[in-house]
Amino acid sequence: MTFTNILRIAIAALGKNKLRAGLTILGVVIGIAAVTAMVSIGTSASELVQGEFKNLGTNVIVISPGSRQARGARTGQTPSLTVTDVMAIARECPSVLAASPLVGAVGQVISGNNNWRPRDLVGVGADYLLVRNWQIDSGSFFTEGDINNANKVCVVGATVVKKLFQTANPIGQNVRIKNIPFEIVGVLVSKGANIVGDDQDDVVLMPFTTVRKRLQGSNFNNVDVALASARSTELMTVAQQEIESLMMDRHRISMGQPPDFQVANTTEIASAFGIVTGTLTAMLASIAGISLVVGGVGIMNIMLVSVTERTREIGIRMAVGARPQDILMQFLVEAMLLSVVGGIVGVTLGILGSVGLTMAINALSSGRDWPIIVNYWAALISLIFSACVGIGFGFYPAWRASKLDPIDALRYE
Repeated sequence: MTFTNILRIAIAALGKNKLRAGLTILGVVIGIAAVTAMVSIGTSASELVQGEFKNLGTNVIVISPGSRQARGARTGQTPSLTVTDVMAIARECPSVLAASPLVGAVGQVISGNNNWRPRDLVGVGADYLLVRNWQIDSGSFFTEGDINNANKVCVVGATVVKKLFQTANPIGQNVRIKNIPFEIVGVLVSKGANIVGDDQDDVVLMPFTTVRKRLQGSNFNNVDVALASARSTELMTVAQQEIESLMMDRHRISMGQPPDFQVANTTEIASAFGIVTGTLTAMLASIAGISLVVGGVGIMNIMLVSVTERTREIGIRMAVGARPQDILMQFLVEAMLLSVVGGIVGVTLGILGSVGLTMAINALSSGRDWPIIVNYWAALISLIFSACVGIGFGFYPAWRASKLDPIDALRYE
């Protein structure tokens, strides 16, 4: 008997009990749809996290002051990081492309009758945009001369422009911060909200010297934090080691002593988040995959019932010349058809479900939009696995049917 004939007979046999066949494949449909959707959403979450770290800047390394300790308890940060440290990092670390100090401030920004309190009011260095991989939309960034002279200039984000100037051109306009006039020299390219919903465009950047002297009235040389950019992703670890070695030497910290600074590699943090999201995705996919096994058991049960119901038919077919392998193949093909059809329906529902869930998350979330990603590899593997489920769980009923004695089968009522 040819495979075409076997396939035609299998389709006809399943078509006689459409409702039972549909209920049989339901477990497979749910399992594959869940696996496809979970893996796709997990991939989307991973891409979102990795994109957020890329959005932070190019190969960024964060250097911050260390913590004070009193009787074994941390009591706060020590002002141990200085501007000269940051300049030395940029100058003496070969793997570092650029570095910038950061000095935070708090205040109201006023323009005419409008005022706004930006989320970030920060003093930075001339290479800040290079480190953050941020561009100027209009105007220009302040220069080393502005930093050296503590000039009253600033660069603003798109949200600040919208709140204070609406549609007017802000370049060259003056704003007041703590009653000190600042000239706007540039507007940043919009970055939108980050992963937790904070508006990255709600920012005002100024020379760090201006923030220290004019807004804080301080002549101290310390900075709140520093950002450095490695020359490439491959040099991140080397750059971090160079920074740590340089800082240990500059701060005269001996081996074995706790450092008064901290260095964090954002690539390592991103990788850690990637491992977490990957593990959660695998765990959810494994839980969803259990329903595939349940679906396989359902296929086996229905095929066993089908063998019992069609015992007389099997006897007649054997009596007219059908071989045991023909009977085996017929029932095996029926089981595979159930699982493959269930797989196709499940993959389709999984793809639609992942897209729908991602769109729902974006609609309900105030943070950065999740990328819509369909993991076709997960869908393909699920489809192949569903075929294997059909073969695995359908083999025993098919084998049992092929071993029936023709005479006993013809006598079966």
